[in-house]
Amino acid sequence: MQTAYYTCRLQVPKLNSLANKEKAMHKDIEKILVSKEELDEINRRLGEQITKDFEGKNLLVVGILKGSIYFMTDLTRYINLPLKLDFLAVSSYGSSTRSSGSVKIVKDIDIDISGYDVLLIEDILDSGRTLQYVSEMLKTRGASSITICTLLDKPARRVVDLHADYVGCSVPDEFVVGYGLDYDQHYRNLPYIGALKREVYE
Repeated sequence: MQTAYYTCRLQVPKLNSLANKEKAMHKDIEKILVSKEELDEINRRLGEQITKDFEGKNLLVVGILKGSIYFMTDLTRYINLPLKLDFLAVSSYGSSTRSSGSVKIVKDIDIDISGYDVLLIEDILDSGRTLQYVSEMLKTRGASSITICTLLDKPARRVVDLHADYVGCSVPDEFVVGYGLDYDQHYRNLPYIGALKREVYE
């Protein structure tokens, strides 16, 4: 399967075009990288491709908490196939902006994945350590196949040889939040993906 990469356009509506009340909610965002409309298009495109690729397979969609919740919810609405959902919680960041390099399973999958075609859903692929760890762990459990789908790809941060099978779009080497992605558990509910101002986390 060949991965198709897309770069999100950056000429999207600026924050100063938002209503005054909304501005106060988004004051920590330097710029919008992926708009709400672009996110919906990404979910539609990926959902249609996944539907074609997994036809006739025993699909189990596994979201990596907490960052993938919005992406997984919206994406699966575009997957026109019978499927099951499960979740895996992994810790590698804490309140830092960089992965610690140490991956810890906080919540394991409830379903026995033997015989399933597992589709891992991640918010962002940066260092690759988390997804590499999770993929290797799940390979020992008897899944028929393990495929990776990430909303965002940040190749500039990659430290392991890992590539996603499905990619929403690539993003520059900035700290991004919104649509499930957080900094110290904040900003997850922003309707877009934006670059966080440096003074917030430095």
